[in-house]
Amino acid sequence: MKFKNVIATDDAPAAIGPYSQAIKVGNIIFTSGQIPIDPQSGQVVEGGVAVQVTRVIENLQAVLAAAGASLDDVVKTTLYIKDMNDFGTINEVYGRYFTKEPPARSCVEVARLPKDVLVEIEAVAVVKEG
Repeated sequence: MKFKNVIATDDAPAAIGPYSQAIKVGNIIFTSGQIPIDPQSGQVVEGGVAVQVTRVIENLQAVLAAAGASLDDVVKTTLYIKDMNDFGTINEVYGRYFTKEPPARSCVEVARLPKDVLVEIEAVAVVKEG
């Protein structure tokens, strides 16, 4: 049995560098940070921070699904945001997806994100072994 499994799906943006969309080790899944790129067009979604957070979480869902998981399996997220003034909007959209037993979370404001997007989210999920 392979110790480390690379997770890849066409339903989320392809990796644009030397990294994987996610890595699964045993029953733990580590996603790379997802940004608001539409996987079909390869372009950053247009609209404000609410639209971008929605796309980011949909991308996370796709990567997790490819690994046999869902948002319900997420135990930790890290949010990187361009402007802490957007925190309320980001939190409201995020809360629509993590409705029961929300994961632990860190949120930091950063100077700049890839492609000058407004938000990037990474996650760690744990699934049942078997």
